[in-house]
Parts: sequence; structure tokens; C-alpha cells
Amino acid sequence: MTEINETYKEKTSFNKRLVFLYAAFGILGAVFYYQIFNLQISNYSEYEIAARNNKNEEISVQPLRGIIFDRNGEILVNNIPTFDLITKPFFIEDPEDFVLKLSSFLEIDEGDKKVFLSQFERAKALNKELTLKQSISDEDRAKFLVRGHMFENAYVGKRYLRNYLYPEIFSHSIGYVGKPNEEELDEIYELKSLNKKINFTYTNQLIIGKTGLEFTYEDILTGEFGNNLREVDARGRTLGEKISSAPIVGNNLHTSLDLKSHQAAHKALNNRKGAVVAIDIKDGSIVTLFSSPTFPTNQLVNGILQKDFDELLLSEEKPFFNRALKGRYPPASAIKPAIAMYGIEEGLIDWNFSIFDEGFFTLPEDGRIYRDWKEGGHGNTNLFKAITQSSNTYFFDLAYRSDINQLNKHLLSLGFGDKACIDCFEEDKVFVPEPSWKMNKHNFGWFKGDTVNMGVGQGYLVSTPVQLAKYAYIMANKGKFSDLSLKKDLVKSEKSIEFNKFSNDDWFKLHESMINVVEGNTGTARRLREKKNYIVAAKTGTAELVSGDNREQYSETRLDDSLRDHALIIAFGPMPNPRYAISVVVENGESGGSVAGPVAISVLNSLIQE
Repeated sequence: MTEINETYKEKTSFNKRLVFLYAAFGILGAVFYYQIFNLQISNYSEYEIAARNNKNEEISVQPLRGIIFDRNGEILVNNIPTFDLITKPFFIEDPEDFVLKLSSFLEIDEGDKKVFLSQFERAKALNKELTLKQSISDEDRAKFLVRGHMFENAYVGKRYLRNYLYPEIFSHSIGYVGKPNEEELDEIYELKSLNKKINFTYTNQLIIGKTGLEFTYEDILTGEFGNNLREVDARGRTLGEKISSAPIVGNNLHTSLDLKSHQAAHKALNNRKGAVVAIDIKDGSIVTLFSSPTFPTNQLVNGILQKDFDELLLSEEKPFFNRALKGRYPPASAIKPAIAMYGIEEGLIDWNFSIFDEGFFTLPEDGRIYRDWKEGGHGNTNLFKAITQSSNTYFFDLAYRSDINQLNKHLLSLGFGDKACIDCFEEDKVFVPEPSWKMNKHNFGWFKGDTVNMGVGQGYLVSTPVQLAKYAYIMANKGKFSDLSLKKDLVKSEKSIEFNKFSNDDWFKLHESMINVVEGNTGTARRLREKKNYIVAAKTGTAELVSGDNREQYSETRLDDSLRDHALIIAFGPMPNPRYAISVVVENGESGGSVAGPVAISVLNSLIQE
């Protein structure tokens, strides 16, 4: 009986375990089939998209920048192909050993090694390619191709360099490109909806315009990024890549700049500090915008040693300073035609009004003496003679009788105290002084002597070479003008200065007096007559940096080259129907007629005789 009971208990226990097992397997099976249903039917689309995203990633593709031309179709800036040694950090276990092996047969300098090793870990984490050496030589390229099978994680890839064909002549006007800073980079990613992963077309990777026309017309030149689809495996290794949308090359930029005139300006200035600005009178386009000394844009963009860059940056010559747009210079005697225009318009003088110039002007208020540049003066002097021979005394007298507020407005109408160019990079508009400015700036009232100084372009009055060129352009075109520009065929509205008394006859006589500056036997720029075969109107200037109470003190200051006067000239021609207006400033050049004048004629010759 006992045996029967034991058998029954064992059978019951076995049946319970069997039921438990069936239940457990049933539950597991239900879960299993539910997951299959969930993966293959219910959430199929969602998981399919996720799988595709894991398998493919979108890569932005950098476009080439547009080409820059001069006004005659000469290429000034283009893109040239180069070859870089590019690595795949994701597959490189020991980067130092990797570089060491490559260095055994390739010329890889320490700078390249340091940059590579410092960027290696980040590039590896992002599965990004990393350039080890830019612009490798044909010899190194051949060496690598022979041994390429030993370095599966590196290759020689085609890239491009931004190439400036005339790097020192257009360094200030065209400017240069460079890598964006963090703020600029974030803005690029946001505006262009870029992925963080980019296939770079340029050896310097992402580049943007930093100065000059490269900066001003960045939106035109930069082009549109494309997209590639990159296939990767579970470890993120690249399996293949295909084009989704091709990048669009940037638009070309046709400038109004003239290559030959820049070459002439560069040669004539001969590395002296100064600037040249020339304008096409028919439309107000700038054909010459040259500042000296210059700097090597190709080295700056595509690789310059730190010591060489520091030398440029710390140079007393200040090669990065754009004197054409930012240089502040007293206009000196170049302002006298403008003062003459004001005097006639206000009825203070006419062409027959004359004074006896004995070589100085005495300020009635305090007896202060303002001396003429010519000892003994010019004798009996009317307006025509005052412009031709540049009589200071005549314009001291006229300025003394002028209302400073009205004179200020007149100078503003001629382009002083405001930006002259609508697409120039970081132009300084400077200012035209007047009583409230002096009180705010110097906490001192305006004196009649301040106005007297303005009459000869000295004192507080300063201008930039581009403003002086615009002023010459306005006079050449008899009061009609457009805003200046650097882009060819830019549509602009014409403006004009409204006069009540200054007539066409006055314009004719003003031009004749300025022609006599060069063509007359007593003109201050008569030495220029033989340097051309056309007629030109001009006005020279000598801008004092340090004034003295007498001629002996003035002579002493000239012993220091940095304190010598600046040489200026404004000119336009060929007369009687001028096509070009120009301004030239030569720092510490002293004589406008003999130093700045020949530079102006060299540039005008290149423009008029081409």
C-alpha cells in the first residue's frame, strides 16, 4: 500500500512540473511571437528607417569658390589643384608610429606632425579624415604611390588652393580667405544647414573671405554645398560613398579693378608708404585701389611660418594697414579748389577778386601769423593765380571770411566726412571738423584760426585717399557723381551737387586753373608736362605733420624722415573731356608735384594709353 502511495505522489509531482514547463514555454513562445510581430509588422517602418540611418550617413560637400577677374577679363584669383596626404584615423592604432614610418621616406616637418597628432583623437572619434601633409611635392607623391600598399589607411587626395595670381598688387583691394573662427563656423553651419561631417574641397578645409572683396562678396563667391551619402558598417567604418546632390561652384566676380594700373602704381610707389585711388568718371567705378607696402596673400592663405607672420604684423611699415581706405591725411593744398567753389557760391569772391600776397596772413583777433609756403609771397594774386601757384595767403584770407558751419556743409557735399565706396572693406569715413565736434573732442571752443587752417587743408581737417579721389571725380564731372564701387557693371543712381551761383563758366575756369597747375610755366606741377602726351588738370598738396614758428624750426623737423610732410596730388584727364580721376598720397614724400605727381601720371598713362 505504501509503494502505491509513493508512486501516486511521484506521478502527481511530475504532472505538475510538466504543466509548469508547458506554461513557461507557452509564455516564452507568446513573447517571442509578439516580438516578431512587433518587429516585422507593427513597427516595421520605424525600425527600417533606424536601420537605414545606422547604415548611411549624410556628408556635406564643400564647393569651389568663384573666380575673380579684373575689368578686362584678366584672372586675378582662381583655384589650383594640389595633392594632400590624407589619413583615416579610425583605423590607425598608433599615430606616432604611423607618422614615423611615413617620415622614413617622406618630407614631413615637425609642424605638420604636431598639428596631426593634436587633432588625431578628435578626428578618430568622429571617423573623419585628417590631412597629414598639404601640397606634397611630385617627388613625395611618387614615393608614396610606390609604397601605398603598405599604408592602407592613408592616400594622396586631390584638393584645391585659393590662388592669388598677383598676391602683392591686390592684397588690400581683393583681400584674402582664411579659416572661420568658432562664431563664424557656427553661423555657417546654421545658415547653410550643414552636417558636422564635411568632405573638404580645399586643402585648408573650410575657408571664408576675411578681407577685401573676398569678404564683401562672400555670398556671391562661396557657392552652394552638396551632399553625399556614405555607407558605414556596424563599427562606423566607411564602406562606400555616393553623390546625393553635387556642390554648386560659386559665381565669378567681375571687378572694375584694372590690372595694368595696379602694376603701374606698385612700380611707381616702389614700396614707399602711400596709396593710389583712380576712378572711371563715366560710372564712378574704382579702377585702382592700391596701398603700399603690401603683403603676400598666397603665403598668408596657404601657409606662412609664424616668425614671418610676426615680422609682417610687427613691422613699422604696417603692410596690413589699408592706407587707401583708412589712411588719415590732411588734404593740404588739394582742398583749395573746394574752398574756391565755396567762396564763389557764397559770393565772397569771384575770378577777378585779388589780394596782395606778401607771404603771410595776419589773424586780426590776436595778430598770429600764418605763413605762405613761398617766402615773400606771390604779389598781386587773383583766384586763377592762387590755384595755379597754390597761394596759401589767398586762401587764408578767404577762409577767414567764411562761415565754418556753411563751409562744413560744403565739404560734406564733396564727399569728405563720409564713406565714399559702397562695397569697400572697412573704409574709414573720417570726419569734417566743426565747432561742436571740437568742444566734444577737445573741450575747447572753435577759433577763427581753426577755420583759417582749414582753408589750406591743415589743422583738424583730414581725409582718406579714396575721399580725395571722389572729390577729384566730382570736380572733373562738374558736380555730378555716383557712389564709388569695385564690382563691374553695378547699377547706381547718379547724384549732383546743387549750386545757386557756381555756374558752368565757373566750372570751365576752375578746370583751366587746375590745367595750368601742370601745363603752365608757373604751376606747382609743371615738371609733369613732359611725362605724358595729353592734358591733365591737377592740384598738388604738401601736408604738414609738424608745424614750426619759423622756417628754421620747420627745417629741423625734416631731419627725421618720419616727420617729413606727406606728398599729395589729385588729378583728372585727359582734358577737356576727362575719363579718369586720381588721388595719390606718398607718406613723408614732401613734394606733391615732384613725388606724388609722377606716380599719378604713371597710373593715368596706363589707363589712358591702354
